[in-house]
Amino acid sequence: MQALTVIALFGIVILASLAAAPRRVTAEGFFAGADAQGGAPGLWTLVLSQVTTWIFARSLMNAAILGYFYGIAGTLAYAAYYGSFLTGGFIVGRIRAQGGRSVQGWLGARFGRVGTGCYNVVIGLRLLSEVFANLLVVGLIFAAVLPGVAQAQMVSILAVAGVGLAYSAAGGLSASLRTDVVQMIVFLAVFAAALAALLLDPGFSLAAVLTAPGTSGSYNGWVLLVVAFLQVFSYPAHDPVMMDRGFLADARTTRRAFLHAFWISTLCIIGFGFFGIQAGLVGAGYEGELIGTWAGMFPPWIFAALLISLLVSALSTLDSALASAARLCVEELRWLPRTLAGGRIAMAVFMGLGALLTLSGNKTLFDAVAVSGTASMFLTPVLVVGLVAGRPVPVWAFVVAFAAALLGAAAYFLRAEPFVAALLPEGHKYEQLLAICLAVLAVGFAAVLLGARRAARVVQPR
Repeated sequence: MQALTVIALFGIVILASLAAAPRRVTAEGFFAGADAQGGAPGLWTLVLSQVTTWIFARSLMNAAILGYFYGIAGTLAYAAYYGSFLTGGFIVGRIRAQGGRSVQGWLGARFGRVGTGCYNVVIGLRLLSEVFANLLVVGLIFAAVLPGVAQAQMVSILAVAGVGLAYSAAGGLSASLRTDVVQMIVFLAVFAAALAALLLDPGFSLAAVLTAPGTSGSYNGWVLLVVAFLQVFSYPAHDPVMMDRGFLADARTTRRAFLHAFWISTLCIIGFGFFGIQAGLVGAGYEGELIGTWAGMFPPWIFAALLISLLVSALSTLDSALASAARLCVEELRWLPRTLAGGRIAMAVFMGLGALLTLSGNKTLFDAVAVSGTASMFLTPVLVVGLVAGRPVPVWAFVVAFAAALLGAAAYFLRAEPFVAALLPEGHKYEQLLAICLAVLAVGFAAVLLGARRAARVVQPR
């Protein structure tokens, strides 16, 4: 009965999304999000789209899992990544003030094809990881609610991938913006009901949750919080979904949208983390990315509400990731013509590759965040010195920072390999991640500052 309820409610959300998607769309609407009259999205369309694409299924699960293991420290560590709306809004404002219309445009004007090429590699991997991770969460949910059905995980992944691709390909970015509003309203209503039930439960203590050490102790949660602070400046700049939405509306609307998206998404992430923390406090065993744990903890309707929240956020992120993938392949890389067919081909390829990756067997959801966040850190010294301070950065310094970040990301991903483990400090994987981040920033800033200093000497009159 519970499984049928979840499937039926999710089916209603899918039908509502299909109904909200535009029936006819122009190339400008498909790639730039313009409405039928050619206008830019309004404030709350932009806010709800930003929020729902960033509190995606993987993030909700990460917040809850980190809360379970590391208590409030783990949840706050993940919530710190949502400071990206503040740093991302700042970066967008600076680029726009200098006449730029995208991160690629700013990098291309200063570093040529090397700059845009390196950046596009990182955001391509980011988009692929978004498709993979959200499809994986969909599979985990349906495997949990349909334990007796063979291949429930794979069938659900293929079904959601097909539906998400269908309405995304119909309208591109304009469809994503419109369906994001519907999906976010549904998410907020369902999640608010579940959170209210948790907070009003006699066994819930806010004081206990806010001081909870987690089942593994809070130390590594605080380590991860430091990592988040180190990555939070560059993290939004490598997320094309956020950056694409930073150049759709006028500067004032965009600035306000980023501020509202920050506080709304942060509250949602912390609230979802409470469910993980509570599971740890009541001594529930960790099972199936917490999905199995919640099934035994909460009344059926709360459990169903949590699952619907996850499914809605997954669907919303998929269409946004596909819209950004189409823009990347068509407008930035120019691999395909700027036509509806070109954008749809790009979407189909990214969705197909993401679905294939779910067969890899990797179910560690935070690894994708850690790897892509580390890879993005080459942007921190480049943006701080080049965009904020306005100093010239030579191409060689950019390449050194990029190489250091990519090597750092690879080191974390391959940390179990003997040749990599020998180079890393002994300790928990988050302690190793912190050491990697510090090394990446040290190398990147050293190269960029040295390059900027030499460039300044060259242009000084003698």
